[in-house]
Amino acid sequence: MVVTRGPARAGLPPAFALPSALTIGNFDGVHLGHQAMLARVREMARESGLASGVLTFEPHPREFFSPSSAPTRLTTLREKLELLSAQGIDRTHVQRFTREFASQSPEAFVESILVDSLSVRRLLIGDDFRFGAKRAGDLALLEKLAARHGFDVEVMRTVERGGARVSSSVVREALMLGDLVRAQALLGRAYSMSGRVVHGDKLGRELGFATANVQMRHNRPPLAGIFAVRMHGAGDACEVRDGVASLGVRPTVKSTGHPVLEVHLLDFSGNIYGRHVRVEFLHKLRDEEKYPDLETLRVQIARDCEAARAFLRGLKVPGEIRPVKSVVQGS
Repeated sequence: MVVTRGPARAGLPPAFALPSALTIGNFDGVHLGHQAMLARVREMARESGLASGVLTFEPHPREFFSPSSAPTRLTTLREKLELLSAQGIDRTHVQRFTREFASQSPEAFVESILVDSLSVRRLLIGDDFRFGAKRAGDLALLEKLAARHGFDVEVMRTVERGGARVSSSVVREALMLGDLVRAQALLGRAYSMSGRVVHGDKLGRELGFATANVQMRHNRPPLAGIFAVRMHGAGDACEVRDGVASLGVRPTVKSTGHPVLEVHLLDFSGNIYGRHVRVEFLHKLRDEEKYPDLETLRVQIARDCEAARAFLRGLKVPGEIRPVKSVVQGS
């Protein structure tokens, strides 16, 4: 997948110089509803001999307008791009969301971004799509502008599971409640987080349970607690390791800590510092607790490891997410 980045500007991003079938959205989590849209935009591209494309935004518009009340992200930008690549999208443009961009009229957005910059020929949108300053643009206006500029518009109906709309907010709710089965059903895969393994305070090693400290780009992770997990990337590209993870503020050892993701890999003693890994959350064992001393914590960690082993025993290894191969253009 080719990735371009940058603000709105005159001229074409080179990767989008050829006509495209395009869809637009934040795609946080790339859940089943998103996947249905991506499958349809790929089909539209094949039908018309076009490249399949995605327009997404960074930062998330709600983070730009109301950073204190914006929902926590399900995926970092890197994770989102990896998931889009795994869905077979040809190219993605990451539009820098700025005040200037947000103030564009609906007409200017269509002409300067969709037509002049991204060469849209077929456009797929969700049934709640709005565009332009103050979300003034609606479907009727979009169809009028599409006719003027010579591209087609198609509306994708909401995807439902169990009679409820599949959305990023519903996935967040499931993760917050520790319902990983429901989250997996909405995502079509186990929820995961990725990052580089960095040096920590080595407390786990002192307690007899060495941990991989995974550097997070999630300032407010959507879940917390102790989990049975699987880690991709600890060895070669196909290796998957069982483990138990702690995601939270570590109340026993820190009084005002930031969230930390630590993973103890079961039956593993290799050096994985510097590796970029992906951690799949398969089952929540318990919430974080504050213990009176480190010995009590050590005993509980041993229990968590046995509980994780019991859950993971016999599970099949899930499929790999293909890494994104991007050509980054723009600024």
